Amino acid sequence: MITTLELRPLRSDIYISSIGTSLKFLSRSYANRSVRILRYPDDLYDRSPKKLSTETMSIKPESPERCKDGICFLQLVKTKKSTLPPLINAAEIFTVVEFPQSETNQDEVVAIKKIQIDYGLSRISWQGDPCVPKQFLWDGLNCNNTDSSIPPTITSLNLSSSGLTDIIAPAIQNLTNLQELDLSNNDLTGVVPEFLANMKSLLIINLSGNNLSGQLPQKLLQKKGLKLNTEGNDMLLCTKGSCNNEPEKGGRHLKKSIVVPVVASLASMIVIVTALIMFFVLKKKKSSKSKENGREAPRTSKKKRFTYEEVTEMTNNFERILGKGGFGMVYHGYVNGTEPVAVKIVSQASVHGHKQFKAEVDLLLRVHHKNLVSLVGYCDKGKELALVYEYMANGDLQELLSGKRGSSVLRWGTRLKIAIEAAQGLEYLHKGCRPPIVHRDVKTANILLDENFQAKLADFGLSRSFTNEGESHVSTVVAGTLGYLDPEYYRTNWLTEKSDVYSFGVVLLEIITNQRVIDQSRERPHIGEWVELMVAKGDIRNITDPSLKGDYHSDSVWKFVELAMACYNALPSNRPTMSQVVIELIECLTFENSRGGTSHDMDSKGSSEVTMTFDTEVNPTAR
Repeated sequence: MITTLELRPLRSDIYISSIGTSLKFLSRSYANRSVRILRYPDDLYDRSPKKLSTETMSIKPESPERCKDGICFLQLVKTKKSTLPPLINAAEIFTVVEFPQSETNQDEVVAIKKIQIDYGLSRISWQGDPCVPKQFLWDGLNCNNTDSSIPPTITSLNLSSSGLTDIIAPAIQNLTNLQELDLSNNDLTGVVPEFLANMKSLLIINLSGNNLSGQLPQKLLQKKGLKLNTEGNDMLLCTKGSCNNEPEKGGRHLKKSIVVPVVASLASMIVIVTALIMFFVLKKKKSSKSKENGREAPRTSKKKRFTYEEVTEMTNNFERILGKGGFGMVYHGYVNGTEPVAVKIVSQASVHGHKQFKAEVDLLLRVHHKNLVSLVGYCDKGKELALVYEYMANGDLQELLSGKRGSSVLRWGTRLKIAIEAAQGLEYLHKGCRPPIVHRDVKTANILLDENFQAKLADFGLSRSFTNEGESHVSTVVAGTLGYLDPEYYRTNWLTEKSDVYSFGVVLLEIITNQRVIDQSRERPHIGEWVELMVAKGDIRNITDPSLKGDYHSDSVWKFVELAMACYNALPSNRPTMSQVVIELIECLTFENSRGGTSHDMDSKGSSEVTMTFDTEVNPTAR
């Protein structure tokens, strides 16, 4: 017997409709023997469905039944094995609505969806038709849909700061009417493709702030009327003129006339040879000194290398303590007297201090993401070791949830925002880095928040990279924090990306319950076991943080708990990937934002709603 039936929003492909049409809701009905008015508590508009009056109903399982001339024929037929008569609980009827505009050019639809797949983009608005209707235009796109009789095409694509990795997607060249392309501030690699020069409509290309390399195509530099920005790509080479072209009137490029005298060339050669000799001499001395000290120096980087005197000065002689970590104290300071920073001093008494220091420096020098704490610089003078990070004004998530940083309560929308951003940082370590990186110490204390409550993962001292990209696990000594440790990793010493997923599941449970991970006063001491017990009882109010006072969408909270328990699954193979976690969290946010008229502490711009099915059962046993 079915005791509860939950109806969620249906995908657009559930009901078959002809091209250029949509579905419009017509009516809502209920069917039972009661004559009382039915109400759904979570319905913002308190709608009361009418009682359905009909003698015969039929439902075809293969496809939805259409109505003709306003008459619908539906029939419910009892199966041979059924012991009860047919019963219908409710019915919803839709009608087909013709779109006044033409659909987006199909070649461009295929191209933009290929770009979405190639980059793993997940945004709330990226569903349905990219350009039609205008009010549901995909985020980051502009289209030339002024003439409703002509299929619109995409004229502008803005994927700036979207966490893009890998090469510039070849599918971009299939957007034949594209005029503006912005791929700035991502982590794109490889060469600048020549097909960009062959796109006739392209007027503006912004590739700044990436890791592109190789020779910039000469055809691109010579393309008339093109505005090109490639700043911040240090490995990118230009054979003639400037890499950053600004068009003049009439479509000409501003070209610098470069005159290089023979004398200057010879002088440059001498300087280069001298510099190379000094470099190798100093490198040899440094290598010898490192061996004498019994340790290897961190990899070179553009990040500033501070002296211990500079560290002392920036912290005003270690005046203000921010906190204490596993390997030393953390102090507040200023770089150049203006930029606030957090300075971690590695304790000389720490047995593993230098190993953790080197691991964190090496990782943060090569890994950059908006949801990972940035390294400003470091100091490794003798036994004096220090890490200088960007300052996170709102502390860590553990303090914020516990109320140590004030009496204000984190709203549910804000908690979802923090969870999504932390998940995106972890996803980048797993999927955006080559080879992948496992954090190994995911917990609420290592999720920091800046002045805008943007969440960033921190403390990479225990992180491990796979030796090769194709590896599924690495054997290592168990390390991490009690309560967050993956039991499978603890048992086998096999570290995988799913070990981080388990820890993140515990973090999600902390966010929803605001309870300690280990609490001996509870019926079940570990938070995961306790939530399992509460879910079995079917009452979500026993799980959620009482300080929320029910101010949340129930579907959002239930889905959040389901996801947390899927991550907490004892079998790594049954846990979702972090990419799936991000998508499911965004769907939780979509439910929460659908409440309407409710204040939310977040901006959902750039987010995405995508339905994802796990390979395992993620639902609680009771609902």
